[in-house]
Amino acid sequence: MVRTATLAPTLVALSLASAALAGCAATTTPPTADPSPRPSANQGQSPRASELDDETGIPEGYVDVGHGTYVPAGGPGCETPAYIHIGSMSAEVTGKIVDLGARDFAAGTVGFDDAGNIVSYTVAPGDVATVIGERLCIYNGISLALLNHTRDVHPDQVLRLDPDPAVAWVPYYNPDDAGEGFQQIPYQEAIEAMGRAADAGKVETMRAIWTDTLKAMFTDPAVIDRIQKALDSGDLGVLSQMFS
Repeated sequence: MVRTATLAPTLVALSLASAALAGCAATTTPPTADPSPRPSANQGQSPRASELDDETGIPEGYVDVGHGTYVPAGGPGCETPAYIHIGSMSAEVTGKIVDLGARDFAAGTVGFDDAGNIVSYTVAPGDVATVIGERLCIYNGISLALLNHTRDVHPDQVLRLDPDPAVAWVPYYNPDDAGEGFQQIPYQEAIEAMGRAADAGKVETMRAIWTDTLKAMFTDPAVIDRIQKALDSGDLGVLSQMFS
């Protein structure tokens, strides 16, 4: 998986996502072609300016999923899909997640908050991220593993579906400013170790991993300071979102 979406509204127009829903491209304003590759088997074209609705500015047949991003409207029960937005140090899910029912490759269990909103999903054996996204009406379900700091979803994994956009989210594949030749595997192993420690409530273990291994892999002083302050505070709610 490759990081493909950010929270800035002025990003490129074509943000490809899961082929499991509509097999179409997401787009932003203004509608121009995206020069970068995307992890999708179906690369659609951006709508022409003449196809935009005169009143809303939204392309015909598309819906606004926030942060200047439009995606094709979904089917029954999923007219306005949810969307995973991932930035260099941020993550957010916009739209409303709905459960369209268990199915092959998405037979896990959803979790709710006190208000009845779906906030988590426990992966069942054989589940596939794109099909989980289809079940939960998440347009780019392929990003579910990335959102949860793993390469692939795996049985009994509890996927977080409600990240707080005000809390930092540490990139899984590499720091945003990583240079050429950056060693991704040791970095990802350290991120996954941080996630396991966060899930187990072992803040001291997280601090040790950060000091001994992970800190040296970052170069941006502001990012280092933000992570360090979170570790110093020991707030597991924050640390879990950052790494788990």
